Amino acid sequence: MKLLRRRILRLAAGAAALPIVSLNAWAQAYPTKPVRVIVGFAPGSSPDIVARLMGQWLSERLGQPFIIDNRPGGGTNIGTEAVVKAIPDGYTVLWATTANAINATLYEKKLSFDFIRDIAPVAGIIRVPNIMEVNLTIPAKTVPEFIAYAKANPGKVSMASSGTGATPHVAGELFKMMTGTDMVHVPYRGGAPALTDLLGGSVQVMFGTMPESIEYIRAGKLRALAVTALTRSEALPDVPTVGDFLPGYEATSWHGVGVPNGTPAEIVGKLNNDINVVLVDPKMKVRLADLGGTILGGSPSDFTRLIALETEKWAKVVKFSGAKPD
Repeated sequence: MKLLRRRILRLAAGAAALPIVSLNAWAQAYPTKPVRVIVGFAPGSSPDIVARLMGQWLSERLGQPFIIDNRPGGGTNIGTEAVVKAIPDGYTVLWATTANAINATLYEKKLSFDFIRDIAPVAGIIRVPNIMEVNLTIPAKTVPEFIAYAKANPGKVSMASSGTGATPHVAGELFKMMTGTDMVHVPYRGGAPALTDLLGGSVQVMFGTMPESIEYIRAGKLRALAVTALTRSEALPDVPTVGDFLPGYEATSWHGVGVPNGTPAEIVGKLNNDINVVLVDPKMKVRLADLGGTILGGSPSDFTRLIALETEKWAKVVKFSGAKPD
């Protein structure tokens, strides 16, 4: 009888361990099929550029395609909602950005999901400064000169953005809040058409994203007054920061990866590890630096803290601006 009881206990213990062993084996084998990366922006946008670069490297490292699936619309909420509703198995991931932190307040009463509750952060990828850039017809060559120009022409300076609530918009609103300037916000459906009109002179200033704007700056087609990070960008070392003239000003675009809440911790851990390995590769570091970015990396907890801080920060700016969803 005692022998039988021991055998039953051993079998029960073995059975209890099976799900854990199975889950670990599943995580170690991941991915066994293509992974879909949902990007809530149009092709050619700054997030799309970085996501495709990262997807290519992860595909090479993990042996499965990381397919970029562009889902623009709704201020990135359409793409985010698709990930929230996806099976939490690691095969649908979100290219998370600053827009997600901004939308928590901007779309507060319209969202069918809670980003912080429903998306599990995996890893930060990159932090990219925006560029305060002006059309060449604007006489201002420095931030103080621009502030003086804007105050001398209240309501006559048009500030372009890639859409209401997008990083270029809230970066400009933060600037207005801290300087007391009166500029008219002109939202576009994406960064490309906004830059086209900035180049053409239909609008005068834009706090554009670095990857989309940098070649126009280098070619002398737009004038960069400052970058919006706390420190100068290695990609544009001669351009000062807005904070040099407005202490405390900082507005950057960050990118990272998230998955549906409920995705096994082993999958999150594996993705996090592989992303961090890719980010320290010398060739990848050069490519990201060329886009003007600073590498984030770190643990899921690090990315969670960043999202929480950014959500709180941009809530204040959105409320100040009175911005409403398009």
